[in-house]
Formats: sequence, structure tokens, C-alpha cells
Amino acid sequence: MPSPRVSRRNFLTGATVLVATSLIGKALDRSTAEASTDLLELSATEAVAMLRRGDVKAEDYAAALLARCDAGKQLNAFISIAPDQVKEAARAADRRRAAGAFLGPLHGLPIPIKDSVNTRDYPTTSGTAALRSFRPKDDAPVVRALRDAGGIVLGKTNLHELSFGWTSTNLSFGAVKNPYDPTRIPGGSSGGTAVAVATRMAPLGVAEDTAGSIRVPAAMCAIAGFRPTTFRYSPRGVMPLTSVFDTIGPHARTVGDLALFDSVVTSDGSPLRPVALRGVRLGVSRLHYFADLDPEVARVAEEALKKLRDAGVVLVEADVPDVARLVTAANSPIILHEARPMIQRYLEEFETGVTWDQLFASVGENVKRPFAASALPGGQFRPPDEAYVQARDVHRPALQQAFRDYFCKTAVAAIVYPTTLVPATPIGQDQEVEIGGKKMPFRVAMSRNIAPGSCAGIPGVVLCAGLTSGGLPVGVEFDGPAGSDRDLLALGQALEAVLGRPPAPRI
Repeated sequence: MPSPRVSRRNFLTGATVLVATSLIGKALDRSTAEASTDLLELSATEAVAMLRRGDVKAEDYAAALLARCDAGKQLNAFISIAPDQVKEAARAADRRRAAGAFLGPLHGLPIPIKDSVNTRDYPTTSGTAALRSFRPKDDAPVVRALRDAGGIVLGKTNLHELSFGWTSTNLSFGAVKNPYDPTRIPGGSSGGTAVAVATRMAPLGVAEDTAGSIRVPAAMCAIAGFRPTTFRYSPRGVMPLTSVFDTIGPHARTVGDLALFDSVVTSDGSPLRPVALRGVRLGVSRLHYFADLDPEVARVAEEALKKLRDAGVVLVEADVPDVARLVTAANSPIILHEARPMIQRYLEEFETGVTWDQLFASVGENVKRPFAASALPGGQFRPPDEAYVQARDVHRPALQQAFRDYFCKTAVAAIVYPTTLVPATPIGQDQEVEIGGKKMPFRVAMSRNIAPGSCAGIPGVVLCAGLTSGGLPVGVEFDGPAGSDRDLLALGQALEAVLGRPPAPRI
């Protein structure tokens, strides 16, 4: 008998799987041998439908993904992967199906997990050398939910050390490389998961976001990413940076797969309602989000807006009032004040056997220097205590209210903007960028547009808007009101159909 928890997830998400199976139809009604050539291109929803029907064995599907992981290992997407362990879990899934047992909504699906998220059967390094041998006693709640639904942990993906940056240039485990140009960054901090999904090593992966760590890699690797309303998913068992921004979220190649992940983790199996785009209102706040863009990012973003307008979307030109000032006052003071104590608490709570001093002594210089300067007591740029209190108690609530007022007054379903100001930059060039002959701090180019959503805790979906003339992905983000997650995913599915999907990278 399945556990009550698993049965509940099955009932709640069963409709999603059944709908997906009917949509696939004749395209999947063929022999396993014939279908196997296309396994890597399957979405998670399609793959699970085939695995549940028995069109493909879970072991064969896992073997195909593992072979792809091996073929793309030069991109350094994974810190740890155990092929025999994955294959045995897949064989167990096949045995359950053969025995007529309960099959969860993720039956037999291998899923890469960002290596800052606790897993009981893999080390959880958070990308730092001191935790290389740390094996948590239990899965993080989100990982447990994925396993209860039939998912298989494919491996642990590489990341920016301690999730403290946007490049995924990890000095302990090696730099993650962008699949569209391996000399460039994939974005961070969840760069490994984004690369794995983009390169067809898996259709769905677990990422994590404090200040863009889901959305920046999604934009730079031409995939879909979803940052939910803060606290929609449990943050427990994840290396933290703040108590108010951190959230797990999925990377995928389709919005339908983002919704599948959301259904499993929240036990909300309600199908996404179809959205007719004609008459849908989207906000365009140019003053903050469209200023100082790289010319190619600006071109691709404007072309995306034209596609939406041609599909009947009403673009409402209206700026979010005072957003730049409120974000400046609220964002960094909270992150930088809470990072060290939050990390120290994690080290103790999960019995890592590593002290803060031991951990920080081995941190790579590209993280140690900025962390020491901005997040440690006495650091040159560390915000004073009073700035933190004001950020937490005054400025962040004011920013949240500003967004509530914006959505109410404009009646827009979401606000749309380019995720980052520039496309992927060369590995190692992470101090400054040049836009139109003007130099700008790298951190501004990465974080200016994504910071308001993170700080306000509102949900955001990133989609690929297209490629630059040099072949680099450009992402656009759609942020909705707090708590509108399922509606935003439904909208994202309709928007995805208009924007189209990018060509797969070659590896």
C-alpha cells in the first residue's frame, strides 16, 4: 500500500499526467526502439507519460541521460554523479511498474539537484571544499517530495561557491561553462542545473534562488526557470543566505514542466487553465528595467515585446514607483547582514562537523574577498546594524506594498523585462562590463533587474526571448503578484507558445 502522503500527491497530480498523456498521443505511440532516438528531447511531462505507460523502461531512459551527462562532462555541470546508483533506482522503478504498484507523477524521472540542497545519498558540498565529505542524514523536504513522487536523484550539480555570486566559476570544483559558448559563464549561482537541463542531460532540475540564482542561469542558458513566491516551497535543508529571500525552484525547458514540479512540491495538481493572450495586460516599467541594456539584449527584448503585442497582449507602459531606491535600501543590507549567521546555523543544525572558521578558511578567493568585505563584521562594505533593521522592517515592506499598488492600479497580470542587462560574459571577467562604451559593475549588470522580485518575494518566470547575433541566449522575465504562482505559470505557458523555443546547444 502506498503511504497516505504519496497517495495524496498521486490524486492531486494525476490529472496533470493524464492530460499530458493525451496531448502526446500518436507522437509517442511507437516502439521503444524507435522512440529511444528522441529520448533526450522529451520534456519531463512527456517522459513521465512514456515511463508510466511502459513505452520506455526507466532504466533505458536513465541510461540515455547518463550517456548525455558523460558526453557533456567538459561543461562541468555536476560535482557528483553515481551512474550505478541512478541505474539501480531506475530498475527499481521498472520493478514497481511491472508489479502494478503505485506510480507517482514523477515515476522514473532522473532529476539533477543543485549541490546546496541536502540529499541523504550524495554529499552536499554547497560548492565549497570544506563540505566535500558532508553527507546529510536526511533529504531536504523538496527532495523528499520529488522522491515520494517517483523521482530519482540524477546527481548533484555545480554552482557558484556558497551560492554567493552569479558566474558559477567555482575555484574548488571548476568553472561551469555555458553550453552556447564554453568560454562564457552559464550564470549563477545555479549554473550546473541550468547547463544540465539546457544540454538535455535531464529535462527538469532543482535550482535555488536568493538574488537571481534560478533566473540568471535560466536566461543565459536559454531555458525556463521559476522563482516561486517566497516560502511557497520549504527552504529547510538548503545552504542559506537569508531568512526572507531564499527559495528553491525548478529549471526546465518547458513551462509545463515547471508546473509539474510545482504540482508535486505543493500537492496542487490542478491543471493550468488555458490563457488566451488577446487582451492580457503586461506591465513595461522602462525607467528601471530597460535602461542601460546591452544593444543586443535590448534588440531581442524589443522583438519579444513585438511578438507579444502581435499576439494581442496589451503592453502597459507604467513604472513601478520608487523601485530603485527601495531595492537599494532593502536588498543588500538584508543579504549581507544575514549570510554569515545563516550559514553558521546550517553548519550546526545539520551536523556538518565543520565550523564557520574551517569553512571560510578554504573558500575560494573569488568568494572570500567580497564576502569578507561586505558580509563579515568589520568589513569595509558591510551595512551597519541599523541599516539592516530599516531594510527588514521598513524598506522591504514598502517595496512589497509598491508592487501590490502597481499590480492593482495597472491591472496587469505580470511585469515583463530583460532578466539581465548583458548576455553571458567571458569566464573570469566578473568585475566590470562595458555597455555602449560605458563601464558598469558586473554585479549591477547581473542583479539590477532581478533584485526587485527577489526582495519583494514575488513569483517570476524566465523564458528565452531569442539569441544575440553572436548566438548567446537572452532571457525575459515575467513577475506576477505575490501568491499568483499557478496563474503566472498558466500565463507563462501561453507566452512560451508565442516566443518559441531556442535551438539546442551543441556539445
